[in-house]
This record gives sequence, C-alpha cells and structure tokens, in this order.
Amino acid sequence: MTAAIKVSQLAKRFGDVQALANVDLEIHQGEFFGLLGPNGAGKTTLISAIAGLARPDSGRVEVMGHDVQTDAGNARRKLGVVPQEIVFDPFFTVRETLQFQSGYFGIRRNDVWIDEILANLDLTIKADASMRSLSGGMKRRVLVAQALVHRPPVIVLDEPTAGVDVELRQTLWKFIRRLNDDGHTIVLTTHYLAEAEAHCGRIAMLKAGQVIALDKTEALLQRFSAHTLRLRLRSGDALPADISKTARQRGLEWQFQFDHFDEIETLLAKLRAADCAIEDMEVGKPDLEEVFVKLMNGEQA
Repeated sequence: MTAAIKVSQLAKRFGDVQALANVDLEIHQGEFFGLLGPNGAGKTTLISAIAGLARPDSGRVEVMGHDVQTDAGNARRKLGVVPQEIVFDPFFTVRETLQFQSGYFGIRRNDVWIDEILANLDLTIKADASMRSLSGGMKRRVLVAQALVHRPPVIVLDEPTAGVDVELRQTLWKFIRRLNDDGHTIVLTTHYLAEAEAHCGRIAMLKAGQVIALDKTEALLQRFSAHTLRLRLRSGDALPADISKTARQRGLEWQFQFDHFDEIETLLAKLRAADCAIEDMEVGKPDLEEVFVKLMNGEQA
C-alpha cells in the first residue's frame, strides 16, 4: 500500500543551522501519528516541506505517492494542514472563508460538507460572522475547517490546541478521532504530550533535525519509562539509607521508579521496619513526558 507520507533523506539548512539532517520517515495510511520534539527540533520545517512550502536542499517527500515538488498539485489536494499560526482574511465571513477555500481546489457546491464541518466544530452559530469578530479559539476552529474543506485523506495538525479552551479541545478531538476512524491519516505535532499519548498509535521524536526515536507509543513507554511510586512520610521520618539511594526527592515527596508491582511491597516492608509512617501515597503509570525528557537528555533504551 502506498504510504500516506514518505520522507526520504530530507535535508534543509538555514545558514549555519541544519534544520533537517537526512530525515527518513514513512507514515502509513490510516495512522494517527505523532511528531514530537522541542522548539528548534525541525518539526515546522518538516511540515513545511511536506506541504510544499519549503524547498529542501536534498531528499524527497511524497504525499499519497505524489512528489510534493514535481507533482505539487496532486500532492496538495491529498493534504490538509492546520497551521500553528492563526492567519485569516478579516473581510470574509466564516462560511465565505470556507467557500473560497473550496474554490482553491476547484470544488463547487460544497455547502453540504461545509455545513457538516461547521456543525462538528460548533461553528454553525458563527457561520455568518466576520472572521475579525471571532475569538482566538473560534479562529483556530476555522483553521481546522479550512484544512478539511476539500476532504483530504491526510491531515496535519500543527499544535491544534495551543491556547484554546477545554471545550474546543474536546470538540476537536472527537471530530478528529471520527475522521481517523473513517480512514483519514492524522499527523499531530503538539507540546501537550498527554494528547499525543492518548491519540497517537506511533510517535517519532525529533532532536536537532534528526529522528532519534520512532516506535509505537506503547513500545516507547515500555522501553523508556517506568511506574512511579510517590510517598510523603510523617514529618521527621527519614528514609533508610539503602532506600534513599534509589529515591528522588521533590519537595516533601519521595519518588521511586519500579517495573513490577511486587517491588512496592518490598519497599513498604522496609519502611515499616524502619518505623516510617506514610502520610500519602500514589502510584503513577508510565507517561510520555518521562520518555520525552529521557530521550532529549540522550538516554538510550
């Protein structure tokens, strides 16, 4: 099956900065894929190259089998991009904005689909409002609608929930999950790692223009993360020396990493033997934030 997005040996330099360093990446049709990395990692440059907005120094990008440089028209029709920046024409209404966007792709009489998008993004009540009158969250909803108006099989979401309220997040994710269930490929970049962990089946992590990790989300969590036991002891109680070596202190809280739950009983038995009283205790699951921090600090599985 043709890849939804295929990136081959992609390189891009801006002066002395190597934004992308021979990146290889293949995203399958129907995936919900996460593209993560710190600021300056190369995510925006990679998305710009995929969208045909940035010409790479070398390498190749294909969207649904269409080269974004030599077959730009077909590649662009297969792709919808929700940009991080809010850009809009203040003189059009929401509906007019989507109608004009349809026209860019040669699509006429698209009002039924436009109405469906508006309804799913809770924009129907704002359909005839001018873009300049909308709040920041509403404008971001319109950006999502613009990316979907030509029914692209591949959708790239660049920080889609940055600075928006909880209601929009819930509405947006419900709609995006539905699109993914219907077969659309979703590519997400976000600094909200919990969102990536909740939605993405596979994740690539970028650092300094290179892919440093690429795997299923569950596999990354198993390889790089562990369960965490958090304890707060009675005031004045001190951890036994053999236990404190494996603990990390954060304020009044002690944290322990473990792989198997039976390790907790051993730890608690040692605390009881040392006459330590536990005032609060919490067991946390492995999370993507821990994986991210470890990888960015150079740790290997």
